[in-house]
Amino acid sequence: MIEEVPGPGAIEIRRSSERIETSMGWLDALSSFPMGHHPPDPANTHFGLLFVHQEDRIAPRSGFPPHPHREVEVVTWVLEGRLEHSDNQGGQGVIGPGQAQHMSAGGGVRHAEMNPFDERTHLLQMWVAPDSSGDPYYADIDLGDTLDGGELVPVASGREPGAVAEMRQKDATLWVARPLPGSSLALPEAPFLHLFCARGSLTLEGAGALAAGDAARLRDAGPRRVSPGAEGCELLAWEMHAERGPR
Repeated sequence: MIEEVPGPGAIEIRRSSERIETSMGWLDALSSFPMGHHPPDPANTHFGLLFVHQEDRIAPRSGFPPHPHREVEVVTWVLEGRLEHSDNQGGQGVIGPGQAQHMSAGGGVRHAEMNPFDERTHLLQMWVAPDSSGDPYYADIDLGDTLDGGELVPVASGREPGAVAEMRQKDATLWVARPLPGSSLALPEAPFLHLFCARGSLTLEGAGALAAGDAARLRDAGPRRVSPGAEGCELLAWEMHAERGPR
């Protein structure tokens, strides 16, 4: 059941257990929006510009063979293990925890996402709608020790000049943070803000606690702060100033 929080704007709490499960032997996935063979849900096709938010666990020596994409911005964030990317434009890379991949599919690209290693890969993959097209491109994103300070870091954006990767979407920014225990962090204000707790736990001002895998969807909710639990947390926040149109 969706938890709606009273107050200015609108906040919906989406618990981890409410996500859509897919199990294929080599893949265990939890999706926030229906996709693939799952029945469509007209009430849950997207939030703002975000229309895929999936948590994947990929078994060793397996993965997604070459497949096509077009007109989409794909950001992949690794929590455990490693992920190998290759595409038909010559893009290649391997990322691990604290690293991300950004792929702008442009007018069309084929890529593979594989775990050729001996350990399981645990990742988040997110898709947002672009506002322009062009040639595909791919980039690895290594934040190094940037997250150690506990502040929000712009990982991929079409509006933040300090973002590590530039997206073809001027109305969206993916922020990542590992706020320190005992701290409090101000979230960006936006018409649409998608907050996801990837590790640990946190408290969202005016809405309560989120555990790992829980999400909050904020619409015009005004200034809000988050505080990590005693064990700390890792959070991802999509700041969006537009909404995806009908497909």
